Amino acid sequence: MSEVSTSSAQNEGRIGPGRLMLVVGPSGAGKDTLIALAKEQCQDLDDIVFVRRVVTREASVFENNEQLSMDDFHAARARGDFALHWEAHGQCYGLPRSIDDAIRHDRTIVANVSRSVIATARAAYADVLVVAITAPAEVLAQRLAQRARSSDGAISERLNRAADNVDAMPDRSIENVGDAALHAAEFVRIIRGRD
Repeated sequence: MSEVSTSSAQNEGRIGPGRLMLVVGPSGAGKDTLIALAKEQCQDLDDIVFVRRVVTREASVFENNEQLSMDDFHAARARGDFALHWEAHGQCYGLPRSIDDAIRHDRTIVANVSRSVIATARAAYADVLVVAITAPAEVLAQRLAQRARSSDGAISERLNRAADNVDAMPDRSIENVGDAALHAAEFVRIIRGRD
């Protein structure tokens, strides 16, 4: 399934002065792991907000998402509840509209998103930083096999999509192999603007 992205903020001008940090990367790269570790390290910082995605897929231990049925998601989208939303891998995803106010109040929003929303986000927000979390194909395959989530689809298809998705143009990249705590510390430095 092709990925589709839209933003209901496109006609409002670019939202700022805060930063929208988009975390992208293939399934199995460890995005949610690094986000969770970074969130722990930033828990006392009021100006950094780790946003929960809304997803039509059943929630799991691998992701910190809010789950909605497909019908409820479409109703929420029609009401304008999402700042950004997209479809990927047969599921619908969204970021809550509340991120706009947080960015207007000069906060940094950290969100796990699809690469397909990057261009839309750059058009809608004044300060967007894209951080790609990557890992070699054999590591991705091993992690996806361990996860064994049926909604992920065939591992080979997901690895092919990861290889084809080279147009994200990240501002920063982290190869997440080895000690996750070290990579999380690097990620926190990026979030705090120190690296």
